[in-house]
Amino acid sequence: MDVLSDVVAFMRAGRPTSARISWRAPWGVSFPAEPASAGFHVVLCGSCWLLPPEGEPVRLSVGDVVFVPHGDAFGLADDPARPLVRSECGPHAELFGSAGFEGSGAETVLLSCGYRTYADRRHPILSSLPAVIHLPSTLGRHPELRAAVDLLAGEIGDPRPGADTIVSSLLDMVQLYILRAWFDSDGEPCTMSGWAAALADPAIGRALNAIHCEPGRRWTVESLGAHAGLSRAGFARRFTALVGQAPLAYLTWWRLASAARMLRESDASVAEVAERVGYSSEFAFGNAFKREYGVAPGRFRRCGTAA
Repeated sequence: MDVLSDVVAFMRAGRPTSARISWRAPWGVSFPAEPASAGFHVVLCGSCWLLPPEGEPVRLSVGDVVFVPHGDAFGLADDPARPLVRSECGPHAELFGSAGFEGSGAETVLLSCGYRTYADRRHPILSSLPAVIHLPSTLGRHPELRAAVDLLAGEIGDPRPGADTIVSSLLDMVQLYILRAWFDSDGEPCTMSGWAAALADPAIGRALNAIHCEPGRRWTVESLGAHAGLSRAGFARRFTALVGQAPLAYLTWWRLASAARMLRESDASVAEVAERVGYSSEFAFGNAFKREYGVAPGRFRRCGTAA
C-alpha cells in the first residue's frame, strides 16, 4: 500500500464507528479526551460552533469537516456561550447508528465517526498533525471528499443489506480524503514542510512508497536513492530533512510497526513475520522488536501491547 493508505490501516484497532446525530437548539456537547482514539465530524445540515481545546471558537457550516487525530477534548454547540453536556458518543460505540436531541430551535445534523487506535503504533504523519483540524467547505474544493461524505451519510441514514461492509470501507475512504485534503491545503510544494513536503516531493514520495510496499526488501540508502532518482548523499539529506528520520531509521521503524500489526492480526509464526519484514533470523528480529516495543514478539502477540 502507499503511505497514506497505510496510515489509516495502521491507525485503527477494531472496527470504526459512526452516527448521524440531529440536535435542535439550544444544545452544547463536550467530547472528553480519548487518548487512544481519532475521529471526524461533518456538518450535514445547519450550523454550529467548534470549541477547540485552545483558541477561539470556530463557526461551522454545511460541508465543514472537523478532524481530531489525537483524541483531544473539544466541544460543539449551537452558541459558543452555551453550557456543555458531556457526550455519550465515543470510539467504542456500534459501527453506525442515528440519534436525535430535541429542542425547539434550529436543527443541526452532524455525521460523527471515530476510530479506536493503537497508542504504540501511531504513524509519524498522525503525530505531526495539530490537535484539531478544520476543513471548511469551499465551492469546488475536495469534490472527492464531499462525494464520499454523501455516500457515507446515505448509508448510515438508510442502512440496507451490505451496509456493515460498505460503511466500514467508506469510513476509511473519508478518512483518507481528509488527510489528503489537509496535506493538499498546506500550500504549494515550495512552501510545504515536514510530512506534507515529503508526500508532495516526487523523489522522496517514491522512496516512501517503495519502503511501504516492500518492507522486507534488502534496502540500502544507495538503493533507495537510486529508486528516488537521487545520489546516495543527496537522497539521505533530503529524506532526513523532510521525514525527520534517516532513511534506514524510518525503514527499521516501519518494518517493526508492520511486524507488530502481523503479530496482532495474523497467525503467521514469529519466524515468518521476521522474514516478511526483512530480518534474516528470528533472533535478530526478536532483539530489534524488543528494543522498539519493550517486549519479545511472542509476548507482544499474547498481550497485544507494548511494555
